[in-house]
Amino acid sequence: MSNDTVLVLGATGKTGRRVAARLRLRGTQVRAASRSSRTRFDWSDPDGWDPVLQGVTAAYVVPPPVPGPVHEFVARAEAAGVRHLVLLSGHGADTWGDSTFGLEMRSAEDAVRGSALEWTILRPSNFDQNFDEDLFHAPLAAGELALPAGAVPEPFIDVEDVADVAAAVLAEPGRHAGRVHELTGPRELTFAEAVELISRASDRPLTYKQISPAEYTATLIEDGWGDDDAHHVAEMFVVMERGLIAGTTDGVATVLGRAPRTFEDYVLRAAAAGAWRR
Repeated sequence: MSNDTVLVLGATGKTGRRVAARLRLRGTQVRAASRSSRTRFDWSDPDGWDPVLQGVTAAYVVPPPVPGPVHEFVARAEAAGVRHLVLLSGHGADTWGDSTFGLEMRSAEDAVRGSALEWTILRPSNFDQNFDEDLFHAPLAAGELALPAGAVPEPFIDVEDVADVAAAVLAEPGRHAGRVHELTGPRELTFAEAVELISRASDRPLTYKQISPAEYTATLIEDGWGDDDAHHVAEMFVVMERGLIAGTTDGVATVLGRAPRTFEDYVLRAAAAGAWRR
């Protein structure tokens, strides 16, 4: 696809910036777009979408935090001549039942599945990097991570693997048309086990504490989160505790022909970079 242009939404985000870099390294023309990029893209401003889509052959789509907008985006993409969409969703999205968690991802999946375009859906589990780049980092750096997660393990995946898969799919979209790739790490870990590995590698006495979803929601609100966002994140753990998305998959190996990176590999890299330094 070196003569084509690939649109990468969320280009300053956790997956988007990594996908864009990989595509550029392959010699692909990338249009990196986000609210803070030189090419501006805002899900709340549909009037600005058409110029972003002009001349694009494929797009990496990170859905907005609310259901609905991806349907209009897909229609605009079809009209602009886009041929392939790669959507980032969530592990086991079709098993979440009546949960309010992930409604935006399920809406986005419906949008791409219902389009006339070639599409591929990527469904990764929780990212390893949530422990050093995102939600879990500040509590860990302070010494204790408290979450509503207990004995049900999570098959954490390295976001570098997610980016590798996305770039590979965008490089050969026809091979993956109509496919849903469930992406996980090679084994499951409880959050307590994950924190123990981080503690050992970083040489810090870090601890894990299980709390209730209500307590976690209250903590997030105290930290400045809006009520809806706090409840949404807490609901993710309710889904996880059902055990329906705890298993590992061979999705990474199917696309890349290799095993996914281990959690230990991630921890070693992050600890060496000083992620949890005092």
